Amino acid sequence: MPQPGLREVEHEITVSAPAAAVYRLIAEVRNWPRIFPPTIYVDHIPQGGNEERIRIWATANGEPKNWTSRRTLDPEKLTITFRQEVPAPPVAAMGGTWIIEPLSEGESRVRLLHDYRAVDDDPASLEWIDRAVDRNSRSELAALKTNVEQAHAAEDLTFSFEDTVRIEGSAKDVYAFVNEAHLWPERLPHVAVVRLTEDTPGLQELEMDTRAKDGSVHTTKSYRVTFPDERIAYKQTTLPALMSLHTGYWTFAEDGEGGLAASSQHTVTINTENIARILGPEATVEDAKQYVRTALSTNSTATLHHAKAFAEQRAGR
Repeated sequence: MPQPGLREVEHEITVSAPAAAVYRLIAEVRNWPRIFPPTIYVDHIPQGGNEERIRIWATANGEPKNWTSRRTLDPEKLTITFRQEVPAPPVAAMGGTWIIEPLSEGESRVRLLHDYRAVDDDPASLEWIDRAVDRNSRSELAALKTNVEQAHAAEDLTFSFEDTVRIEGSAKDVYAFVNEAHLWPERLPHVAVVRLTEDTPGLQELEMDTRAKDGSVHTTKSYRVTFPDERIAYKQTTLPALMSLHTGYWTFAEDGEGGLAASSQHTVTINTENIARILGPEATVEDAKQYVRTALSTNSTATLHHAKAFAEQRAGR
């Protein structure tokens, strides 16, 4: 029997992808930057069993925001329940469930259930929440359908790789080098211009002009989430022609012996529409993957080696 003042609503959509694949894309939060365009980065902390806390950084009306939810995963029933830890007024409580149901081998129904209360059970506030949940659920499910179908179809076009450089210095200095992107035009030969804003501490908007080997200049834009001295995660929102997705992170892991492993990780989805135009009519997806990997690896490894020289000089090595 529903509690007085508690509203329960349901929305659904049909997705052209197998139910297990849809569940996996929603359950594994590292996929969220691929399937939810506003999502920049998701940090997930296992709580034991199928319980977890997730902290989400995403853009809202072009501005980066973050919040924390708790989730319970049930891979057998293909359900995921969630509850916001600190709802924002006029919401007093908010939670719900994702339910993924197979319709056929290649099609599934996604149901999104919400339950919520308004602060002081105020009727006007409840009506406002009703409208917001209905509008957001419809747009979120429509985006989910489009992007899950694309992500499922693009599994073979998506790949990840990592480059690591050993540094005799402190993680604090290497982190500072990567974090202080506004100084990159002075510190990195391949960077021409940087525009860096950080209105909220730890959330950066980075626009950068980089020089290619042929002398051409390319502009890219990223949002970055910083974890001091440990990690910087990012999602590129203005992309080069051969990529339809580019996310990644820098990590700085000290080894207890006065040094550290500094790594740059990339996840990329190839934009097949531009392969022929950029690489020629005979070029394949594998050619594009190799081209993109070489370009990204060259720049990130160069950045790591400059960070190495910076940190080792600071350490007197």
